Amino acid sequence: MQFEVWAPQAGRVTLRCDDVTHALERNPERAGWWRGEAEAREGSRYGFALDDGPVLPDPRSRRQPDGPDGLSAVVDHERYAWRAAWQGRPLPGAVLYELHVGTYTPEGTLDAAAGRLGHLAELGVTHVQLMPLCPFPGTHGWGYEGVSLWAVHEPYGGPEALKRFVDRAHELGLGVVLDVVHNHFGPSGNYLPVFGPYLTDTHHTPWGAAVNLDAPGSDEVRAYLIGSALAWLRDYRIDGLRLDAVHALVDTRALHFLEELSTAVDALAAETGRPLFLVAESDLNDPRLITPRTEGGLGLHAQWNDDFHHALHTTLTGESQGYYADFARASLGGLAKTLTGGWFHDGSYSSFRERHHGRPLDRTRVSGHRLLGYGQTHDQVGNRAQGERLSALVSPGLAACAATLILTAPFTPMLFMGEEWAAGTPWQFFTDHTDPELADAVRRGRRREFAAHGWKEEDVPDPQDPATRDRSCLDWSEPEREPHARVLAWYRQLLALRHGQPDLTDPDLADTRVAYDEELRWIAFRRGDVLVAVNLASEPAVLPLGVPHARVLAAWEPVETPGADGAVRLPGESAVVLAQD
Repeated sequence: MQFEVWAPQAGRVTLRCDDVTHALERNPERAGWWRGEAEAREGSRYGFALDDGPVLPDPRSRRQPDGPDGLSAVVDHERYAWRAAWQGRPLPGAVLYELHVGTYTPEGTLDAAAGRLGHLAELGVTHVQLMPLCPFPGTHGWGYEGVSLWAVHEPYGGPEALKRFVDRAHELGLGVVLDVVHNHFGPSGNYLPVFGPYLTDTHHTPWGAAVNLDAPGSDEVRAYLIGSALAWLRDYRIDGLRLDAVHALVDTRALHFLEELSTAVDALAAETGRPLFLVAESDLNDPRLITPRTEGGLGLHAQWNDDFHHALHTTLTGESQGYYADFARASLGGLAKTLTGGWFHDGSYSSFRERHHGRPLDRTRVSGHRLLGYGQTHDQVGNRAQGERLSALVSPGLAACAATLILTAPFTPMLFMGEEWAAGTPWQFFTDHTDPELADAVRRGRRREFAAHGWKEEDVPDPQDPATRDRSCLDWSEPEREPHARVLAWYRQLLALRHGQPDLTDPDLADTRVAYDEELRWIAFRRGDVLVAVNLASEPAVLPLGVPHARVLAAWEPVETPGADGAVRLPGESAVVLAQD
């Protein structure tokens, strides 16, 4: 078997495979690369030693059976016999469901999660978006401190379990999206800097030195990241990737890394005949991210829309701290602006940032499906001090209003696991660092962060306490009892409507028309012949919308058909979806 590794600064490289040492030779055709042959089979343990140093795992390891610090293992991807004849599922018309493997079930494994996929198919979502799966220290964590970007966290089940999960999802008609982290590497078990200039001091990020995308040696680093991305899509038949915090990918080269990545993914889609897509997390509000390359953009297929979330959250809860301050002055007006223009900050002044922020979207050219709309995510829930879900902050009626706005908006909707039944379990920040100093630093940093906002130390959950993770696991008995069962039925009804009404999947932002009353706290918008009306006040409201004799398609509380005056009479904290023939 051929082994190779990029180690441009090493004077000598050896391979240790199944307890046998082999000297590698420089590859004359690839500067900085070393190669050699060794007998190996599925599961063979191996690693590389540079200049007689310790044996380290392969930066391109496909499996880490003993965690990030252990030896790598050979994986033969051809051994798995795929069951599903899968042609793929495109992003337009999709509904995503963000899922964390370690807390979706008490078992916290891919196989256990696969056993619950039938619930999602019945719910009506189209794609499962898995939070990061790369190996990280310990057993439980969010996954954003992973290393070995080509491998699957062993406690989740490793490579074979991911293939079984994807296969089962595809059998049920569900696409699979994977969250990948290219903007930083985990602090523990990360040996990449030993092998080469994977990091650079030229730029800095919140996690320290930046990933090297434009300094000397960056060609190979970019190839490393792109190779990892393509491996998930090719070897595991993943349908799309969510790119974490792309605003932290500092790249001054004329050909931006994201453009190079999108080019490679589109080429693989053409080769495989499956629709593949990239979804960015970005707070830049820069349309160039989701503008096609042929039009001078970077060619990503969609991005998260935090502005919609912030406007919705502020409207529902009244919270105004931090970045919510920008949306609190006239929250319904801000929500209306996002529904028609995509972003709230489109060059407007941000009091939180103390500067102008963003750039307008061209509504005639940018499809609404390129923006993901959501009311909850792992970030927005888990980065609260106690991990409260929206259902812990608002009434069931307001939670139903939020669901209505998310699932009928012109964006690609995304749900966070358990949201569909107003889960009563929190989702808190938890870690399982094996390095005591790092564990203590994370614990103290978390408490210090929230102490600045008035929280007592004892009220901030200890990330390292196993109970913090256990509290964050979904309770699968909840969907069968009230009030959760009613909320779940509402989500199913709304999703069925979305799939059944073409106007609700029409991504034309310019065709969305909004009316609202900031004082009376109602908002309504029309999409084609479908009208959505939401009353956020506790008292009933009469909405003068001019829709005589419209049919009620769905209502959280009983609503009469509008009369000749065209007014909608809506109970407090309630929502209705109407169709005008």
